[in-house]
Amino acid sequence: MWRELAAEFPDVQLSEAAESERIRAIESGLGQSLPSSLSSLLLETDGVEDEYGTEVIWTAEKILSENSSLRTDEQYRTLYMPFDSMLFFGDNGGGDQFAFVRTPERDDVFVWDHETDSRNWVSPHLESFLRSALGSAGEDWYR
Repeated sequence: MWRELAAEFPDVQLSEAAESERIRAIESGLGQSLPSSLSSLLLETDGVEDEYGTEVIWTAEKILSENSSLRTDEQYRTLYMPFDSMLFFGDNGGGDQFAFVRTPERDDVFVWDHETDSRNWVSPHLESFLRSALGSAGEDWYR
């Protein structure tokens, strides 16, 4: 399904599928489950880059490392509200990052503005998010 969706956008770069062990490593490392949509996407392609090279969907490895860093970095803890309820999975190439809320679990996609620490709703689900992100002509399509 995800590869077919991405094929609608000619300049999108897809990776080989992530192994299921990587999905389990994220869930174990972060202590929370991945949304089923993100898990199924990663099992088809371990990351999605748009035509400008922006990592719209990060690799499984990057999802784990970025979320771990955001949750444990002391500087982030003093600058921003806690990130423990968020599961970040991609960015806009300019610093803003996209996430699911995991406490409580939701399928909606939110954007975190790194300059204001605001967290705003972007899309009702991953499919809609991906279509909007890949169909846009710039990094701030969600504003």
